[in-house]
Amino acid sequence: MLYAPPKTQDKRRPRVLALANQKGGVGKTTTAINLGTALAAIEKSVLIIDLDPQGNASTGMGLAVDGREITTYEVLIGEATLDAAAMKTAVPGLSVVPSTRDLSGAEIELTDVDRRERRLADAVEALEGNWDYVLIDCPPSLGLLTLNALVAADAVVVPLQCEFFALEGLSHLTRTVERVRKALNPRLEIQGVVLTMFDKRNNICDMVESDVRSHFGDKVYKTVIPRNVRVSEAPSYGKPALLYDWRCRGSQAYIHLASELLKREEKEMAA
Repeated sequence: MLYAPPKTQDKRRPRVLALANQKGGVGKTTTAINLGTALAAIEKSVLIIDLDPQGNASTGMGLAVDGREITTYEVLIGEATLDAAAMKTAVPGLSVVPSTRDLSGAEIELTDVDRRERRLADAVEALEGNWDYVLIDCPPSLGLLTLNALVAADAVVVPLQCEFFALEGLSHLTRTVERVRKALNPRLEIQGVVLTMFDKRNNICDMVESDVRSHFGDKVYKTVIPRNVRVSEAPSYGKPALLYDWRCRGSQAYIHLASELLKREEKEMAA
């Protein structure tokens, strides 16, 4: 199939946010599905693109593996559009472009392909659905898949676990964002850093929070996501925490995070 960049269309472009951190287990997927759910709850139309071959965002939203007929793999290799791949979820206004293990082969297949780092950006530009937000759940690496997400995105949301090496990993990511901004996507910026799995009983969490806030200032969200059992349980039921138990501390934190994110977006638009 011949691949060609999409033609420009007169339509509203969604705000595209990539959730990225090259370290695994920091809460990227949990943040993607719960932030998406919170945005949908206030009547924003949201599309989550699962760009991780593990497919955890798809599973966490209740999409069975055998029901994922069109995935991000087909989108990246040019065999399908994002509109065709989008699957509705139990959350009104929230759809997911699912992922499977097949996606792990895309990085190899795209190595010698034209515009390989812009495949997702072209797919986003060709979106026909009227979305307010597109959230991209990135894999825990800085390979070609994450590069596609950064080229497609307007901004990056960085989930950061409160642990000893957190600041080092964040420094690597910020350098990558700067390189992508200079070479491939001049509009790219870090929208914010969200501290996850925060345990106030652990002194290291307070130390990490202090260090991150001193280095990145207002880029760090005021909202902190606590370590919470109900949030951890929710994916096993194929539900975001906000559907599983909206009253728990973790769910309430994600509601506050969505509110804070929207306020930042409003300031950005005003500026």
